[in-house]
Amino acid sequence: MEMEEIARWSYVAFVVIAIVAGLAVGYMAWDGQAISEIDGYVTLIMLILGIIVGITSITAKEVTPFLIATIALIVAGIGNVWLPLNIDPIQILYYFADAITRYIVAFAAPAAVIIAIKAVLAMTKD
Repeated sequence: MEMEEIARWSYVAFVVIAIVAGLAVGYMAWDGQAISEIDGYVTLIMLILGIIVGITSITAKEVTPFLIATIALIVAGIGNVWLPLNIDPIQILYYFADAITRYIVAFAAPAAVIIAIKAVLAMTKD
């Protein structure tokens, strides 16, 4: 298996981890449990996984699409786009969407910073 293929599969696996963790923590938050400690641990894990992806996996031709996608994710994570879901019959969807978005952003942001630094360094070499 090539390194690029391993990197792509690891990225997909990390996104799946973010979704599963978001579903678990979102359910805990909806159920009224205190999630601050577990939320911190999951965010730390996602940051570490993002650093791994940023260092190992994005090729030169993927830099621009990756950075644009990351900007879109960060904007979605910062805004209260999920707030309309915070009503009684479907409130659990709000907690799921909020946690999943936060964890994907926590994963993508450090990768984007590392990739942006790599891109700037590559531009200065030319």
